Amino acid sequence: MIFTETRLKGAFILELERRDDERGFFARSWCQEEFLAHGLNPAIAQCNISFNRLKGTLRGMHYAAAPFEEAKLVRCTAGAAYDVIIDLRRDSPTYKQHVGEVLSAANYRMMYVPEGFAHGFQTLEDNTEIFYQMSQFYSPDHARGVRYDDPAFGIKWMIADPVMLDRDRTYPDFTG
Repeated sequence: MIFTETRLKGAFILELERRDDERGFFARSWCQEEFLAHGLNPAIAQCNISFNRLKGTLRGMHYAAAPFEEAKLVRCTAGAAYDVIIDLRRDSPTYKQHVGEVLSAANYRMMYVPEGFAHGFQTLEDNTEIFYQMSQFYSPDHARGVRYDDPAFGIKWMIADPVMLDRDRTYPDFTG
């Protein structure tokens, strides 16, 4: 795998190192040793799938509060999505900054989201599926979110008027 750190310390874009032949290709998409060598959390407590029927669906921006903070490895397995993370680590020099990357079934890229980050995505095609590997078990009592269009973060989404839950649309202004 090819690990490229984003400008947000500890957050990475991962790309496959493909071994192509006449049958197609083979590639490793996760390796505990490689994650540890890059200082990343290799724990996998559960895996989740998010299927989204409509282009423009926006899910996020979600995170988990301590002690259930979670690292995520996110991959688009069908369609395409604009995947966004926000650094919510108060002691970080990139606090409140974000990074976005197009993940698609065609480009095979993955986003590694460290603990302390909010995460969300907007689908760029109908019938988009996102697959997550999570380092922590889900705890509804620790689930949190920040608003996708909060001016504190300045995220420019690719599609106006997203399809989304009222919960995600109505988080209060970030005061952190």
